[in-house]
Amino acid sequence: MVVGLLSVEIHVPGAQSLKDKRMVLRRVKDRLKKLNVAVSEVDHQDLWQRAALAIVTVSSDRQHADRELAAAADEIERVEPGLTTRTEVEFLT
Repeated sequence: MVVGLLSVEIHVPGAQSLKDKRMVLRRVKDRLKKLNVAVSEVDHQDLWQRAALAIVTVSSDRQHADRELAAAADEIERVEPGLTTRTEVEFLT
């Protein structure tokens, strides 16, 4: 069993309030629901223009987990292009 974690830092330059940021994050989370991943905002909850998401998948092999996390990163870029500032992938085996 492999647990894959994708950490994503997002910058939302157009957000003028927490409500604006939440609308962007809700769009991202709703689109990620169709993938085999779990997603949560894990840091910067009180900042208007910054967010950190943790995206997790569990799989029987590392290659499959890596593909799922890559698909999630691609979907974020497709939904909200140019907002991702940093990504990091980790695996627990």
